Amino acid sequence: METTQSPKGQLFLIPTMLGDTAPLEVLPISIKQTIENIDFYIAENEKTARRFIKRISPGKSQPSLHFNILNKYTDPSELPTFLDPCMDGISVGLLSEAGCPGIADPGADVVKLAHQKDISVVPLVGPSSIVLAMMASGMNGQSFAFNGYLPIDSTERSKAIKKFERLSRESQQSQAFIETPYRNEKLFEEFLKRLHPSTEICVAVDITLETQVIKTKTVTEWKKTKLDLQKRPAVFIIHAR
Repeated sequence: METTQSPKGQLFLIPTMLGDTAPLEVLPISIKQTIENIDFYIAENEKTARRFIKRISPGKSQPSLHFNILNKYTDPSELPTFLDPCMDGISVGLLSEAGCPGIADPGADVVKLAHQKDISVVPLVGPSSIVLAMMASGMNGQSFAFNGYLPIDSTERSKAIKKFERLSRESQQSQAFIETPYRNEKLFEEFLKRLHPSTEICVAVDITLETQVIKTKTVTEWKKTKLDLQKRPAVFIIHAR
């Protein structure tokens, strides 16, 4: 007698706000509906994940929630167990700390495992600071690259900046970067020091917040502009003509 295998649960990729914004101002109602149907989550920080869930679905039972923590301290050997509920037919939500899971986010490792286990991956609509910055930059939306963090070492960072500027000029490809907020101003100073005067820099700060600033100027123009970047989440994009 044949036995039919129970259907697997799905892995839902659940975006969160980019800052302290009312959830439904930047997230579609589908996020709220999904969260109300899921009790198992993978997140970087349980405290902030619970706070997010409470904000978007105040009536959700907090004691019923189960969390697996995925951050730089997580043992990679533990990751397959995070998807055990899916193998038992229970869906799991993957939450980002800010923005979209899997984009500049450790969740990509879990998504890769889901594909290997033939678990359906469902990305939900939500804000991505990288995409929003690119949309508003006026740069090449047909060809751009996100490069994450530049090296911390000043010599290596200088070499990298020059390399990406050369790549941008040769291929007409816009190059995007992020930085730890408390190092924003130092990185911006490096851009102004190392890049050609005609190279354009887009600085996108506090995206989706009331304090949002998104401006694109040449290096020469930026040198005449005052901008407070200290401890504010930012995306930097350069384009060499």
